Amino acid sequence: MRYTTLGQTGLSVSAITHGCMELGGGKWFTAEKEHNIALLRTAYEHGVTTFDTAEGYGAGRSEEIVGEALRSVRDRCVIATKVLPEHLHAGDVRKAAEGSLRRLGTDRIDLLYIHWPNPEIPLEETLDEMNRLKDEGKILAIGVSNFNLALLKKAVTLARIDALQPEFNLLERKVQSGGELDFCREHRISVLSYNSIAKGILSGAFHFYGARLDAEDFRNQKPLFSAANMAAERPLLDCLAAYAEAHRATISQIAVAWVLAQPGMSSAIVGTQNEKHFLDNLNAVDVTLTGEELTQLSRLSAEVVCGLV
Repeated sequence: MRYTTLGQTGLSVSAITHGCMELGGGKWFTAEKEHNIALLRTAYEHGVTTFDTAEGYGAGRSEEIVGEALRSVRDRCVIATKVLPEHLHAGDVRKAAEGSLRRLGTDRIDLLYIHWPNPEIPLEETLDEMNRLKDEGKILAIGVSNFNLALLKKAVTLARIDALQPEFNLLERKVQSGGELDFCREHRISVLSYNSIAKGILSGAFHFYGARLDAEDFRNQKPLFSAANMAAERPLLDCLAAYAEAHRATISQIAVAWVLAQPGMSSAIVGTQNEKHFLDNLNAVDVTLTGEELTQLSRLSAEVVCGLV
């Protein structure tokens, strides 16, 4: 595992972050609590020290599982959680943070994000309260998630922002084209991106291995899974498969390795309840793509994204 410093803090984050959204249930099938607790502990034993959850993941259920799983190693982990966009008034921010502290069973939140911006609530009000929580030691670092460049530029005038969490993968590159990655690199803001394998599309399972979505799977409504887009994505998946064979790796590992190789990236968030899949994805940190391979994947990615409907 590789590690890097979180923003301007003294905290260290692992290159792979365990994404804990599925643990909360809701639109995801959720395994038994004991299974997910064991999975988080296994992740830690394999070098993962950074765990990402939110008050909105299963109405706090994900936070409870994370807290229970990591209690014995709490001081050696970085736990990030998020405040819902409807909770961004000052009083609600404080209540949300205190609720997260209680569910996580901890005395501080290492990294607290604004989950999504809310244009109806002044950013100044939200960040003023987060600054107060930081001064009180209840949170150690402030982050923003799903912020565009304009909002990010405003946020850094109101608080020290140590992390941005955007969606970023070979089929979703707005954070790159929009300038957020460059801005973060220039301002010592760590980038921990989610959806690294595009909800499974970049694993190759649906293009090569016959995987099909169940009728009730929410991904049926996602454009990336439409028949037309699946066909458009095929050249990129073919390239990923070829590089996977060359590196004796999996297609998912190549997709995650590409994310980690992009300038400004700190950590790729990988979320699954399948232990084998998670441990396979960890090995992405050991894959070093050549400059030519990175360029080819970026080129094909741009072409494919332009052809999606």
